[in-house]
Amino acid sequence: MELFKPAYFQNLEDGRIKCLLCERRCVLNNGQKGFCGANKNNDNELKNLVYGRPAALNIDPIEKKPLYHFLKGSKTYSLGTIGCNFKCSWCQNYHISQKSMDENLHGEVILPEKIVTAAIQSNCLSISYTYNEPAVFYPYARDVGLTAKENGLKNVFVSNGYQTDSIIQDMKNWVDAINVDLKCFEKDKHKKYTGGDMDIVLRNLRSIADSPIHLEITTLVIPDINDSDTELSNIADFIAKELGKDIPWHVSAFHPDYKMTDRNFTQAETIYRAIDIGLCKGLKFVYPGNIF
Repeated sequence: MELFKPAYFQNLEDGRIKCLLCERRCVLNNGQKGFCGANKNNDNELKNLVYGRPAALNIDPIEKKPLYHFLKGSKTYSLGTIGCNFKCSWCQNYHISQKSMDENLHGEVILPEKIVTAAIQSNCLSISYTYNEPAVFYPYARDVGLTAKENGLKNVFVSNGYQTDSIIQDMKNWVDAINVDLKCFEKDKHKKYTGGDMDIVLRNLRSIADSPIHLEITTLVIPDINDSDTELSNIADFIAKELGKDIPWHVSAFHPDYKMTDRNFTQAETIYRAIDIGLCKGLKFVYPGNIF
């Protein structure tokens, strides 16, 4: 089960392989891991090193994802693994997302059927793929998700939206809801702080919005990075005009973490200013987050 289907990677003429799970499209020599640290070229097949090895398992309220317009008031069985395809300096789950999988690690392998059984026994209505970027453990998530659907559970992604288009299209067959983190709205800034192309995220957001997948969006508002009226207005304008005025937008307050401890907490006034901006742009649902 740990080897990817051929649709998830491409064999190149020079003997290397290209991963097709996310838009980094890592080209790997035999024995080499991808940028995410969760996938490896194993004798010209792509091996998902984290398959069956969740680093975090929790029962959460669905609102924590955050999803406010999907299965309201229910519990969701949350799982995440090691690795991520972004390197955000403010990552709040850096202790798992910014690590590379240790292949010498031994422990219990938790196969999809066991995850689904645990979710059902915990009275959860859904399973959430969260804490790190689900694209890096997509084969595992998909196997869990298909088993979940067979048992009447819904599937939720919490994502940075940096999948390849082929993965986005596949997600439409089994993912029921997604919250995408739209981090900023300036290309150079997005590249600097995440290493990813903002246009890819916008492309995927448009594709998801034009599908049966329930979509909500989160922006972590960080002082002196993306908290200007102009940038917040541009994000709200994009959501309203290109995705839909009914798409919920969560604007969350930043707290210093990981490599970004040189900034102050986001003030509540800034979050409420962002809410006013969103409403003025025509969004019907704008919610504050992380305000204490």
